[in-house]
Parts: sequence; structure tokens; C-alpha cells
Amino acid sequence: MDIERLAAWERERDLVVDALADPDVLSDPARLRHASRRHKELEALVGCARALQQAEDDAAVAQDLLVEAAGDDRELVRAELQQAEQQVEELRQQLRLLLLPRDPNDGRNVIVEIRGAEGGEEANLFARDLFEIYRRYAERRGWQVEVLSADPSERDGFNEVTFTVAGADAWQRLKHEGGTHRVQRVPVTESKGRIHTSAATVNVLPEAEDVDVHLDPNDLRIDVFRSSGPGGQSVNTTDSAVRITHLPTGIVVSMQDEKSQIQNRAKALVVLRARLLKAEQDRVAAEQSEQRRSQVGGGGRSDKIRTYNFKENRVTDHRVNVTLYKLERVLDGELDELVDALLADERERQLREGAAAGAW
Repeated sequence: MDIERLAAWERERDLVVDALADPDVLSDPARLRHASRRHKELEALVGCARALQQAEDDAAVAQDLLVEAAGDDRELVRAELQQAEQQVEELRQQLRLLLLPRDPNDGRNVIVEIRGAEGGEEANLFARDLFEIYRRYAERRGWQVEVLSADPSERDGFNEVTFTVAGADAWQRLKHEGGTHRVQRVPVTESKGRIHTSAATVNVLPEAEDVDVHLDPNDLRIDVFRSSGPGGQSVNTTDSAVRITHLPTGIVVSMQDEKSQIQNRAKALVVLRARLLKAEQDRVAAEQSEQRRSQVGGGGRSDKIRTYNFKENRVTDHRVNVTLYKLERVLDGELDELVDALLADERERQLREGAAAGAW
């Protein structure tokens, strides 16, 4: 263990502890959130590093004893040495994981947008299925779900649905859900029992706070209109629906679910901030990697990230080549096996990149 590195972490931890007692930091939500997060990271680093230091000392002592030991004692010492060396390797791996770059969105709530894409009304029905999957998954994780906007289709599907998911690890476990999801099944609209392939898109956004995205009122065009239901019929006699256009980017957000214009406007601003934050993060990521692809793509079947095959009771995530023959469980919100595989793949890639860069 690098003693100087450990000492540097301990010094920074002490400074962060002091900051957490500073009234100026306590009164500033952004600074407080940053300091609290960094304190948690440093506590984990210091604890792991100290444990590694102790394990390395134990291994060195066992190595010295092995040189002097004889007979049965030698076998006992050899076993102790092997155990200490195994612990050293496990702690080194744990420290490598702790040193992986932190996702700046960890700890944020999430905004999920689901749209029916290719496949007509069957795609809209699948969009509702996806919404139910995530709603049930949130229940299993103890997260809170709030629907911001829903545009029902003619057969009780969703043309589009937008909702928030509030939970400490919601972003970490949902961020890889963005993309085109493909379904293969016999649609309710199919009279001859033929299997159709349809698709819906999922977009996952980190919820932004006021301090993350500054909105200049001069950059916003706000239009109000009457809410409408399936088929375009009016469902409200007042102009309560709101459409906000961010003029510099052309991003448009509409909300009509609430009867109050003020509430619809507030919800629209939440989604707008999230889209602007994600757009800026994507721009920075694109500058760092020309090979980066967007989450949603074109919404076509060829852009798929996951396939749900009802006839075979199968779910396949094409990014990590994981196939589960338990579709009914996935539909009931049991996503952890897929999510864990995606997170493990992310960590492995980060470790390979770190090793290639000589980070450890």
C-alpha cells in the first residue's frame, strides 16, 4: 500500500469533515451534497487502504516466519501466508473498484421516458408493459414513482409516458435501461396467431436541480392550450396544458396531465432541465469519445439493446450477451440479474481502461 497516497486521502477526509461543519456549506445544498458524497467516498477509501496495509503487514510477517519454520509448523505458517496473500489480493481489487471514476449522476433521481416506436399499436402496448416492469422494479427496490405525463393510445397502451423514479441508487441501476427494447409475440390485434416484432424506446435522464441548469426566461417560449385525450378529444375546458420550447436548443416539453396550468408548467420545467443536463453531459462525452452512441438511436428494431420473446419465455440483453428464460419474472419487475450483469460489465471495462492507462 502506498503510504503517501493513504496519508493524502486522510488529509482530504479531515478537510471534508471540517467543511461539513461549515455554516456556509450547510446552507448551500449543492456544496453540501458534494461534500457529503466525497466524505462517503474517502471513508471507504481510507478504510480499505488501512485494511490492505494491515493485510500486507500480516503477509510479510508470515513470509518471515516461513523462512524459520520447520516440520508441522511450516505447514501452518504456509497456510497463514496463503490466507494473508489472498486477503491482500481481494483488498487490492476492492481498492481498484473504489478508485474507479465516479458517475457524476450517482445519487440523483431519474426521469424515464418511454415511447412506442416501430410496430404501431403493438409498440404502444409494449411501452405500457415496460412502464409496468419499471414500476414493479421500483416497488421491489423501495423507490418512489411519480407519473409526470402519460399519452394513452387507443388500446390502453402508451404513445408516450414520462415518470420520475426517486431513490438513492435509482440512477446507478436504471442508467443502462436507455435504448430500444424489442418484443416478439402474438399481438392482441393479430387474428391469425402470427408472431410480430415491435419496439419501444426508453430514455433515462438524471433529474437536474436548479443549480445544475440555469434557465433564462428569455430563452423559453411558453404556450398554453387545452388538454386532449386519445383520439384528440378535448378533456378540459380551460387552457391548462403547457408547452415549453427552449429556443437555443429547440427542445420541446409538453405537459397536460394536471388540471392546473401552474402544475403542468412546473412538471415541464423538471423534464426540460433533465434533458438539458443530459444533452450537456452527452456533448462532453462525445468530445471525449467519438465512438459514443446515443441511448435511443433511431427506434428501429436493428438498434435493439434487449429482446423480450414471449413464445420462448426469453429475455436477452444484447450488450452483455445475457439470456434469461424467465420472462414472466422480468415482467413482474425482477430486473436485478440483468442490471447486475450490466454493472459488472461496466466495472470490468473501467478496470481494463484503468490498467491500460497505468492508473494502478
